[in-house]
Amino acid sequence: MSPADLVTNAFTDEARRLAALDALALLDTEPEREFDALVAVAAEMLGCPIALLSFIDGNRIWIKAADGCERGEIFRDIGMCNVTIRGEGPLVIDDLALDPRFDENPLVRAAEGARFYAGAPVFAIDDRGDRQPVGSLCVIDTAPRTLDAAGQRALAHLATLTEAMIAARAAAHTAIEIATTADRQAATLARQDRIFRQAERMAAMGSWRVSLDGDDTLQWSDGVYHIHGLPVGDQPSMSVAMAFYPPHARDQITAGLNTTIETGTPFDLEVDFETAQGEARRVRVFGESETVDGKVIALVGVFQDVTERHALETTLRRSADTDSLTGIANRAAFDRMLDAAMTRSHADRTPLLLALVDLDGFKAINDTLGHTAGDDVLRGVGRVLQLPWLRGSFAARLGGDEFGIIIEDTDLTANPRHIRERLEDALRFPIALNGLAMVSAGTVGITALEPDCHSIRDFFHLADTVLYKAKRTRVGERRRSATRNAA
Repeated sequence: MSPADLVTNAFTDEARRLAALDALALLDTEPEREFDALVAVAAEMLGCPIALLSFIDGNRIWIKAADGCERGEIFRDIGMCNVTIRGEGPLVIDDLALDPRFDENPLVRAAEGARFYAGAPVFAIDDRGDRQPVGSLCVIDTAPRTLDAAGQRALAHLATLTEAMIAARAAAHTAIEIATTADRQAATLARQDRIFRQAERMAAMGSWRVSLDGDDTLQWSDGVYHIHGLPVGDQPSMSVAMAFYPPHARDQITAGLNTTIETGTPFDLEVDFETAQGEARRVRVFGESETVDGKVIALVGVFQDVTERHALETTLRRSADTDSLTGIANRAAFDRMLDAAMTRSHADRTPLLLALVDLDGFKAINDTLGHTAGDDVLRGVGRVLQLPWLRGSFAARLGGDEFGIIIEDTDLTANPRHIRERLEDALRFPIALNGLAMVSAGTVGITALEPDCHSIRDFFHLADTVLYKAKRTRVGERRRSATRNAA
C-alpha cells in the first residue's frame, strides 16, 4: 500500500470514528447519574483519587463524567486518552514522568500533576456495524503506582459496562422518539414500528402511553408485556399495572407521574419490580408529557428491564466496599456509614456508639502458627462482629487486626459496658494449626458521640483513647495474674 493510500485510509477511519461519536449525541451534554456512578465505582475499585469517562472529538477530549476532578475539556494532543483509543485493551503507565511520550506533558509537569494513568478504550458501533473507539474510561493518580492483572481486568470490565450503558442510552432515546411521534406519522407507521420492535428486542424495553381524558387504561407495546411476564392482549388499567411494584416503588412512580402532569417535567426512575410469575426484577421507567395546543393530553414513555446491569453495578459496588478476607465492610465503607450515622444522631438526638476492636497477641499467632492461622482469626472476628445480638450494628475491618462497629440500637447503646464485656468474651476463642494451639483475644474500646463532636477524626480519637486505656488495663491485669500464679 502506498503512503498516499495509508493517509487516505487514516482519514477515512477517523471520519468514521467521529461519525460514530457524533451519532451518540453525548458531547456537551449534562451530567447523567449512570455515568457519574460508573466513574465513582472505578475510582473506589482501583483505589485512585481520580476517574474519568471522556470522549475524543476532532481536536479535544471532552470529559463526560468525573470523580475527583471537574468535568470539562482539554486539547486532544496532550491527553493520555488519545493514546488509549489506539489500542484494543487497557493502557497502563506506572510513571508518566518516565514515559518519553508524556514526560514534557503539561498535565504531568504541573504541580500535583498526573503521574499514574490506566485507561481502557470505549467502543461504539458505527452505521456499518464496525466497532469504533470513541472514548476511554481511565483512572489517574498524582503518585506513581502499578495496576495488577486483576485491576486491569476490572478496568476492562467497567469499559464494557460503559459501552452497554451507551448502547442502552442510544436505544432508549431512539425508542422514546418513535413512541412520541408515531401517531403523527401515519404514512411511515409500518417502517417505524419495525424499527421500534428491533430497538425493544435489543434493549429489553417497551413503550407505554396513558391518556389523561379520564380513562386510566394503558397502552403497552409488546416489549412491556414481555417484561411483565404477561401475554400480549388486553390493555391493563393503571391500578393493575401499579400492582406489579412494591409499595415504596409504587409511591415513587405515582410521584413521578403527578409531577410530570403538573409541571411537564419528564421523570426518569429506576425501581424494584415483580413479574406476574413473582420474579423480582429491576426496571427503569421514563415518562414525559404529550401535548396538543399547549395542553397535556397524555403521558408517554419507555419501560426497560435493567436487572442485569443493576446486578453488575451492585456487585461492583459491594466488592469496592467489602474486605476480601473477612467478608465484612472495609474502611472506606465504614467511614461513609459513620458519617451518616453521626448526622442522624445529631439531627434526631439519638445515642450513637463507636466501638474499636484491637486483637491482643495477633502478631504472636502469626509468628507461631503462620499467616494461615492469622487469616482464620481475622475471619473469626468478622463472624463475631455480625452475631445477631448486635442487632443491625455495622462492622468493618479498618486495617490489619483493627476492627470497628457502629452501634445505633437504643437497647444496646444504653449499656456499653455490657457490649464490651460480651464482645471481649466472644473474641476469646482457640486457634490451632499443625498440632499447635493458641488463644485469640481482643480488646474493645467504646465511646458515645458527644454533642460537640462533628468529625469522624475526632470521634475516632475519642474511641482510640478509650481503647488504649482498656489495653493498658488488660496488660496490667495479665501481669498481676502472672505474678500471683508465680507466687
